[in-house]
Amino acid sequence: MHPELARVAEPRSGVFTAREAVAAGYRPDEIRAELSARRWCRLRRGVYIQARDLRDAEGDDRRRHAVDCFAVLASLGAGPVVSHASAARLHGVVLPRDAEAVVRLTDEGQWRRGRGYVVARASLAAAEVGSVHGLPVTTPARTLVDCAREWDLTDSVIAMDAALHGRLVGPADLRAAVLRATHWLGIGDAARALGLADGRAESPLETRGRLALLAAGLPAPDLQAEVHGPRGFVARVDGWYEEAAVAVEFDGRVKYSEPHGGRDPGEVLWREKRREDQLRELGIRVVRLTQADVGPGARADLRARLTALLAAPFDGVRRFVVVHRPAGRPAEADDAGARPAS
Repeated sequence: MHPELARVAEPRSGVFTAREAVAAGYRPDEIRAELSARRWCRLRRGVYIQARDLRDAEGDDRRRHAVDCFAVLASLGAGPVVSHASAARLHGVVLPRDAEAVVRLTDEGQWRRGRGYVVARASLAAAEVGSVHGLPVTTPARTLVDCAREWDLTDSVIAMDAALHGRLVGPADLRAAVLRATHWLGIGDAARALGLADGRAESPLETRGRLALLAAGLPAPDLQAEVHGPRGFVARVDGWYEEAAVAVEFDGRVKYSEPHGGRDPGEVLWREKRREDQLRELGIRVVRLTQADVGPGARADLRARLTALLAAPFDGVRRFVVVHRPAGRPAEADDAGARPAS
């Protein structure tokens, strides 16, 4: 590729237009030759990328979607801003499993739909627009609110929990974004998601589990509480019910099948067993919940399983102290028996 064309394409993940190629000295027949030889790939009419750049992007979901966003914007021209699920993808927000790969954009002056993209018409304050990979993108707070106006409530809370936990956004920013969109369609759903969000949740399963407990008519547990025994720190538990001294652990299969940091699965399982044994030795009752336990069809069983335990207050001398983490505050560091996110 000619250096002048490479200079133009590089900031846009390798995307360039036919007009830019001509400006760099390529004749139309040379462009066709590059495409025929498969050294260049056509993304959209008049929008191209080198085949090697496209191959490099294929292994990275965010980078690949950035290529699609650049291609759409190159065909539409200046004005639209990447938004909704596309902005969420670029920011690294946790997406629903069925999230579409269509490019989502927002523009103050137009609404339109085309092949592989949708442009929504809505106002955009300057403070609500940032940049990711060189693309104009709505800020994390605006992005999460826009998505929550469309997504299922559970998916929205999962996304907000993860964004708060990863410090991608702060609670005040989310509240302000909701208030700015007070009269917009779907803002009630976004407000409900924000009301349920808690940055202490460390995985989608923990969020689903917390929401399942509420849906089953059970009280919300305190999250990420630290239990200390006579000899010091024992464990940090996913959920905690103070009066009943019941610890809730949300167990994902990946914790054991693909341990964080390449640790040995057998060692992870052994540590988890020792950790639970230490909790039980202190008189703490432990309840483990998996994906199957927190699904919509399992609410009756979940209610029955927890109700009896929570109805019986802890009886005896408490040989432990529980340190509660303030809402939204991630753990400073994993303890010796801590687990990666479920």
